Amino acid sequence: MSSSKDLKNRTLTIKRVLNAPIKLVWQAWTEPEHIAQWWGPKGMETKVIEHNFSVGGTWKYSMLMPDGNLFITEGIYSAIVEFIKIVSSADFKPMTEGVEIQALFEENGNETNFTFNVVHPTEAYCKQQEQMGFYNGWTSTFDRLNEFIQK
Repeated sequence: MSSSKDLKNRTLTIKRVLNAPIKLVWQAWTEPEHIAQWWGPKGMETKVIEHNFSVGGTWKYSMLMPDGNLFITEGIYSAIVEFIKIVSSADFKPMTEGVEIQALFEENGNETNFTFNVVHPTEAYCKQQEQMGFYNGWTSTFDRLNEFIQK
């Protein structure tokens, strides 16, 4: 059984206050036409291939990098609580595989408190992912999300 210290050491977290009401943030996360507009770091083009937004449902996106390389991101939803959380497995092939992503939302007036956790299978893998640029990539992605929801 994993201890809370072990879980903490396997998790990378980003917290943001997004400048839009929770309903808009939720729509940006759950509707494919919106996801394609912000998912991925700046300079990437995302296409939603599959989006079955339900517990047990699958999602799959292709991401075209500025250098012309394509990578696939996909997962299976394990928990969805409207306006509170979205949890799924996630593979970002070929860079990251076998992680769990948790998007947590909290209403804050006309803003949304947002927490993003990525839980890795081991502490060593978590450290490796952090060194590979986890914070830069996801911070850029959430900058794009924040810009998109303010349009």
